[in-house]
Amino acid sequence: MLEVRNVSKTFEGRSGTVRALGDITFTVEQGQFICIVGPSGCGKTTLLRSLAGLQSVSGGSVRLDGELVSRPPESMAIVFQDYRASLMPWLTVRKNILLPLRRKKLSSSERQRLIEESAASVGLADFLDHYPWQLSGGMQQRVAIARAIAYRPQIMLMDEPFASVDAQTRADLEDLVLRIRRQFKMTIVLVTHDVDEAVYLAERVVVLSSRPSRVVEEVVVNLPEERDQITTKELPEFGHLRAHVFRAVKGVAVPTAATNLGAAS
Repeated sequence: MLEVRNVSKTFEGRSGTVRALGDITFTVEQGQFICIVGPSGCGKTTLLRSLAGLQSVSGGSVRLDGELVSRPPESMAIVFQDYRASLMPWLTVRKNILLPLRRKKLSSSERQRLIEESAASVGLADFLDHYPWQLSGGMQQRVAIARAIAYRPQIMLMDEPFASVDAQTRADLEDLVLRIRRQFKMTIVLVTHDVDEAVYLAERVVVLSSRPSRVVEEVVVNLPEERDQITTKELPEFGHLRAHVFRAVKGVAVPTAATNLGAAS
């Protein structure tokens, strides 16, 4: 569904040329949940912005369903890290969720159905007429997620969407995204700096090297499809996978092929 081939990105600044992305290649199949991890400053957000068509690449290509991505595709939605910057504080939850639906030729009743269904799916059915500033940080990020799924995208990109909330809220939002993915059969690519989060959520973890980044390894996560914050994280396989991905991020080991540790364990 999503094909990333030899993507590189170079920035020109006062201090000279900065190579953010070196040579990145991987693919995402329809319906998959992929997490991208790597050292701090390796260009994870730069890569996600390139996948979304929010910035051009210096080399290589990004294709969605065979079409070259040069601008944000109609079938894609993005959830950013800072919900405070992505929500309109002067609009109610209902009107924030409505924003991307204005691009679609829908009747008023169909728009309201999508808004209410999406709000209900993230537990905000009773807060549609509240403003973002009246909600907690976790609830505001739920609004941003509801806005994305109301658009009914084929693929959703998420840029460290839980980095700005507390640990308990983070766990709740992780489980929410897993439920949404099953409910709407959505393809998801999520960037995170949290190795535990990547292993818990993903079917496959793409590990990037330090800048200029490249794909160090792709780790297949063969944990049970139904996941739970306690049961899943108590599994020996979860611990093995977490340690393996963490070593790859730190550069302790650099395997040459994709690893299937869940099955091996």
